[in-house]
Amino acid sequence: MARELTQREILVELEPIAGQALDRHLSVFKDWHPHDYVPWDDGRNFAQLGGIDWDPEQSRLSEVAKAALITNLLTEDNLPSYHREIAENFSRDGAWGTWVGRWTAEENRHSVVLRDYLVVTRGVDPVALENDRMTHMTNGFAAPVDSATAAAHAGFLYSVAYVSFQELATRISHRNTAKFCDDPVADRIMQRLALDENLHMIFYRTLCGAALDLVPDQAMTAIDLIVENFRMPGTGMPNFRRHGVLMAKHGIYDLRQHYEDVLMPVIRQWDVFGRTDFGPQGEQARERLSGYLENLEKIQIPRFEEQRDRALARERARV
Repeated sequence: MARELTQREILVELEPIAGQALDRHLSVFKDWHPHDYVPWDDGRNFAQLGGIDWDPEQSRLSEVAKAALITNLLTEDNLPSYHREIAENFSRDGAWGTWVGRWTAEENRHSVVLRDYLVVTRGVDPVALENDRMTHMTNGFAAPVDSATAAAHAGFLYSVAYVSFQELATRISHRNTAKFCDDPVADRIMQRLALDENLHMIFYRTLCGAALDLVPDQAMTAIDLIVENFRMPGTGMPNFRRHGVLMAKHGIYDLRQHYEDVLMPVIRQWDVFGRTDFGPQGEQARERLSGYLENLEKIQIPRFEEQRDRALARERARV
């Protein structure tokens, strides 16, 4: 049986592939600037500069759109925590370090454009938004599994498996948020962010697939751990549960989308259930993953949809 590789050994072995993936990313990425996407003519001063402060009547957004945009923005705001996690679990040298810096710079644009849009158009209460940002960033971000599990499996494999799914999930959420804004400006912003997230996902998915080839048992264990314990990075932000319920109920990001549009496409891309290179550890992890996915498809998703449909029916009855 082949010995397990250390994180450092895995990073050294995969650095050429990271370099190729970085070159590909830079060759296809289309540069853009947040200020080009903001309707500055809609802006006006707040009371401190002689204008008027925010009032709920000023917002043109639905409650669902507000919940989604606030959740997406606060998630993007927490970038310093994500940068720390990625930098610690990858490397600051060579192609790895270049990617970490580039990814962070690209992601930072997302919070810039979302905040500028919401403040200029008075889409949400800017004071409440700032208070929530302070709370969320002060709390930071930690691996979304219990501490004992994280301690046993922390590192590159865990991190790259997580972001392979998380970046795609964020893309889906951004893309679907656009449909609820009823604003062509917001639509362009969210579609632009979704393009970035898709390119980021491709980089991470490529590297996690390469890790599966290099250390199949170790990588498979990490993938199973991530899928079974997956939480979006916004978990823990103020009002996350209430906003998440609204987003799931109205189809911005729900359990079926998580299964059909995020988990299964990535798992198929890696050919997880067709591979023949697993040892006992990898086989056990694959069996656990198979059982979890079956339960998700046949039990958890139908149960969620039944509850959602009842809730929507009650809403329609009250109108």
